Amino acid sequence: MADTGDTPDKGTPGLREALHALGEDSRASLHAAGDTLKALRSLIAADFALARSALVRTLVFTAAAIAFGASAWLLLMAVSIAALQAAGLSWLAALLIAAALSIGLTIAAGILAMHHFAHTRMHATRRQLARFGLAEPSADENEDDEAEPPTPQADAP
Repeated sequence: MADTGDTPDKGTPGLREALHALGEDSRASLHAAGDTLKALRSLIAADFALARSALVRTLVFTAAAIAFGASAWLLLMAVSIAALQAAGLSWLAALLIAAALSIGLTIAAGILAMHHFAHTRMHATRRQLARFGLAEPSADENEDDEAEPPTPQADAP
């Protein structure tokens, strides 16, 4: 008589053994995932410690650069005032020219700083979160959407 497949093959595991093996594999996977999360947590902690240290050093060197830059600017202004006075201008006129130059550069730097500070508002991230329904669009985003898109300029022949 031919084997019809009604009897289980001796080489295949039974349901109990398969479930037991599946449970062991699941526990091993869970343990590996836990180890991965622990390693990721320690990596993130190390990265934050490095970033914190780098931020402090960056602030120290930035403060030193500002101090030396300011002293160099003061010396440059003193030399330019002396040169303008030696060229025949009065002390008052030379001081006013140096002050006007300093004020003009300060205003220009302030305008540039405000322009670049707008990038800290994370418009693209907020827009994506609003599309996902995780955040409401801000008033700034609504104004940006209502603004007309720039028209491309045609090249002059």
